[in-house]
Amino acid sequence: MHEVMGFDRSPHALVQAAFENIAQAHMQNMPFLHPAMPVFVPPFSLFEEQWAGCVLTPWMLSLTLFPGPRQVWPQRAVGEKIGLSLPCGEVMFTVGELEEVSQYCACSLMSPLAPALTVEQGTRLAQDCLRMALSLPVRDPQIGRRALFARLQGAEHA
Repeated sequence: MHEVMGFDRSPHALVQAAFENIAQAHMQNMPFLHPAMPVFVPPFSLFEEQWAGCVLTPWMLSLTLFPGPRQVWPQRAVGEKIGLSLPCGEVMFTVGELEEVSQYCACSLMSPLAPALTVEQGTRLAQDCLRMALSLPVRDPQIGRRALFARLQGAEHA
């Protein structure tokens, strides 16, 4: 069994080139494509020593993970499901593989893309989705909204 070696730097440029090749070679006449949407892969961020990023293509938006610096992943079967805890909650990823890049884990966020989505909205969404997925939760799940405001209101009268 082979191992999947980590990337010392964000692999976003390699990932973008690979998805551009897929778009040109295999996706041109698919009826579900968003015709105006480019392949867009903003720089990945290190999260718990792994590269995390979003991939936008004319057919989907996905949250993706690639091995980080000095990381070695075991080779997995393409299509295998892996549940991971992120700050946003439990997320189910599927193992994928990009020829000449690496195996990776992906979670589909939108597929197919909404037809009304503009290029500007799509690229902003790709940037914002990663930030939201890796952001700390904004509230304690044990405290309901009503209880949170009641405590704040009660604190004012103390």
